[in-house]
Amino acid sequence: MSMRCLFFVLLLAIIGCQQSSNGQEKLVSAERAGIELNNLPVEAGLDEQLEINRGALLKGPSEEIRIKAAVVMLYSENPLARKILLDALRRGENAAARAAVCRALIQTGASQKPVVNKKEFIQPLFEILTTDDSIRAKLAAETMLIFEYEQIQEYLENIATDVSLPVNARLNAVYALKLQPDIRATLVLMGLLDDSEEQLAIAARTAIYSLGIPVSETEAARQEIINELKQQGLEAFLRNRLIRREAEIRKLATELQLWRQRYRLALDRVYDAMNDDTAKGILLTEHLRDSEPTAKLWALEKVAQRRRGTNPTRLPIELGPLLLNLISDSDREVRLNTARLLAVMGELNSASHLAEQLKVEQDDEVKMELFDALGRACYYASLPDSKFKITKDIRKQALDWAEKYLSEQKPDNVQKGAEVMRRLLEQNELTSAEVDIYFNLLEETFKKHANSTNQTLRGELLGAITGLCAPQSVHNAQAKKRFKPLFEEALSNKTDDLAREAAVDGLIYIDKADALKRLRKDFINDTSTIIRKKLIDLAGEAGTKEDLVWLTEKLGSNAESEQAWLAMLKIFNNSDAKLLEEWIEKLVSKSSQIKLSDEQKISFLKIAERKATAENEPELLKNIRLRLAGLYIAIGQFEQAAENLGFLHKAVRAEQEKEAIVAQLIDVYLRWSKLDLASNLVENCLLNKDLDPNSPVISSIDNYLSNPTQVADPNDVLKALIEIKTLEARPKWREQLKLWNENLGKTENKEKPRNNSG
Repeated sequence: MSMRCLFFVLLLAIIGCQQSSNGQEKLVSAERAGIELNNLPVEAGLDEQLEINRGALLKGPSEEIRIKAAVVMLYSENPLARKILLDALRRGENAAARAAVCRALIQTGASQKPVVNKKEFIQPLFEILTTDDSIRAKLAAETMLIFEYEQIQEYLENIATDVSLPVNARLNAVYALKLQPDIRATLVLMGLLDDSEEQLAIAARTAIYSLGIPVSETEAARQEIINELKQQGLEAFLRNRLIRREAEIRKLATELQLWRQRYRLALDRVYDAMNDDTAKGILLTEHLRDSEPTAKLWALEKVAQRRRGTNPTRLPIELGPLLLNLISDSDREVRLNTARLLAVMGELNSASHLAEQLKVEQDDEVKMELFDALGRACYYASLPDSKFKITKDIRKQALDWAEKYLSEQKPDNVQKGAEVMRRLLEQNELTSAEVDIYFNLLEETFKKHANSTNQTLRGELLGAITGLCAPQSVHNAQAKKRFKPLFEEALSNKTDDLAREAAVDGLIYIDKADALKRLRKDFINDTSTIIRKKLIDLAGEAGTKEDLVWLTEKLGSNAESEQAWLAMLKIFNNSDAKLLEEWIEKLVSKSSQIKLSDEQKISFLKIAERKATAENEPELLKNIRLRLAGLYIAIGQFEQAAENLGFLHKAVRAEQEKEAIVAQLIDVYLRWSKLDLASNLVENCLLNKDLDPNSPVISSIDNYLSNPTQVADPNDVLKALIEIKTLEARPKWREQLKLWNENLGKTENKEKPRNNSG
C-alpha cells in the first residue's frame, strides 16, 4: 500500500471516530427496514432494477440502504445510473441522497475495484463545496480525497484564494485543503495566513496548527518553514503527517472508550437502583432497541448476567424478538455478543435466524459464534421437552456447516465443527445410514490430523467422537461398534496424552469391566495424571478384589491417595463379609503397613459392620465393634464409642468379658464427663460383688484419676463415686475410695505453694 493510500485510510478512520463520538446516525439493515421499492413510480428510460435503485437512493428509509443503492449504480454500466448519481449531487433539496452518493464514493476510495470516469464527479462536488451547507460541504471535501491532488488542485486553490467568493465557500475550501495529503495544499494554506478576510486567515492558521506545522508571525520565518517543507519531499511529508494522524486516532479512540465507559457506568447505576424486575426489563428492552451499539452491548451484558445468576429471573417476553433481530445488527460486537448469548438460550427458537445470518456474515469470529449457537439451537429443539421444533432443512444446513468447518485447516474451526457435529448427532433425528456418513467424516478428519503436532486438535476431535458413545447419545450403540478400534489405536500412542485420555473415556463408555481389565495392565502408573485418575474412578465403579491391591499402593503416597481410598470403599461396598474380614487386619491393625487415618479406618469398619450384620456373622461383628470403639475413643467421639461398647456388652456371655467391657465403658463416660453414667455402672457392679484392686473397673477408674490430662475434675469424680449407695458392705470398695481420697489430697498439697510467712 502506498503512503498516500495508507494516509487516506487513516484519515477515513479519524473521520469515523469523530462521527462515532458525535453520536451520528447508525445504519440498519435493509431487511429490517421493510422498504417496498417495487411501489416506486417508474420513469421513462429506466429499467425496473435501475428504478428500484433510484428509489432506494432518493427515498430509502435508512442511510445504509441509500449508500448501498449508490454503490450499485456507481459500478453500473448503464449511463442513466451515472446521470441519477450526478443529479443527486447537484440537487440540494434531497440532502440525504446527496450525502449517500458522497459516502458511496468514499467507500470506493478504499476499494480495489476502480470507478469508471470518476472525474465526472469533481464538478458536482465543487458545486457542493461552494454552498452554505457546511455539513454537506465538509462531506464533499472528504469525498475529494479519492482524487489525486492534480485532478482537483486548480478548482480547490481558485475557490480558496478568490476574494470575490462568499467567505463560507472559501472556508469550505480551507477545510478541504487541510485534508489533502499534499505539500502543495499546505503551501496554499500558508499563503492564506495574511488574507484580508480575518475569518479565513484564522481558519488557515488553525488548519496549519492541526497539521503539526509551526506558524510564525514574520515573513522570513514563514519562508524558512516553507523551504523546509519543500526540502522534505512528498514521502517525508506524508510520513510525518501519517504519524500525527495515527496519534490523533489513538487519542480519539481513547476518548471514545472513556466516554463509553462513563455511559455504561451511568446505566449500571440506574439499573442497580431499580428493585422492580419489570422496570429493569423495560430498561433492557429500550436499550436493546437503541441505535447506539454501546447501549445495546450494555443491555446484552445485563441479559447474560441475569441468566448466569444463582437465581435467574424470567426475562420479559419482548426481549426474544429483539435478540433475534440483533443477530443481523450492523455492529460487529453486537452480533458477536448476541450470538454468544443465544447459544445458551434454549428457550428461544433462534435456529432459522442464525442460519440466515450465517449465509451473509463476513466476520470469521462472529461466524464461528453464530455456527456454535446454531448447533446448540438445533440440539435444544431436539430434546424431548422442547417447546418447538426446527425443520429438517435447518438441521441439514447446520450439518453442512459442521462438515465445512471440519474440512478447514484452521484448528479452532475444525474443533468447533467436530463439537457441533457431535451435538447434532446426539439426538434421534437421522437414520442409521445418515449417521454413518457423518461418523465416517469424523473418523476421516481425525485420521487426517493423525500426524499433526497439535495435540489439542486431536484430543478435541477424539473427544467429540467419544461423546457419541456416551449414554445421552441416542446413536451410542452404533458409535461404540464403529469407534472401538479407533480408541484402541489412539490408546497406543504414548506421546499424545489428550487423545489417549479421550480414548480411555470411549472404552469406558463401551464396556466398563472390559476397559478396566485392559487398562489396569499398563496404565495404573501412566504418565498422564488424568488417565490415572480415570482408572481409579473406573475401579470404584467396576472394580473387584483384584483392584484392591494396586489401589492400596496409592494410599498415603501422592495426590491420588484420597481418590484411591474412595474407590476402595466402593469396592468394599459391593463385596461380601468374608472379603472384608480378610482386609480388616491389613487395614486396621496396629502392625498394618498401610497408613490410614482413624477416620478412614472407621469408614471401612462401618461398611464391614453392615455386611457382617446383613450376613449374620456375630464373631466378625464383635471384632469390628471392638475396633470401632477403640477408634472412636482415639478421636474423641465418645458417644459412638459408648454405643459400640453397649452392643458388645449385650453380645458377650462370659462374665469376665462383660466386666472388661464395663471397665471400658466407665473409662469412656469419664472421658466424656458423663459422671452420672459412670456412677450408675459402678453401682451396678457393686450390686453383684465387692471390687478389689485387681478388678478391671478399679483399674479403669485408677487410670483416669492418675492421668494428668483428664477432662472431668478428679475431685468431682471421687465425689460422685463416694455418693454411690451400696446395699451390702463393700469393704474393699471403701478401702479403695479412701486410698483415692488420700492420693488426691497428697497431690493437692504438692500443688499448693509453701507458706513462709511464719
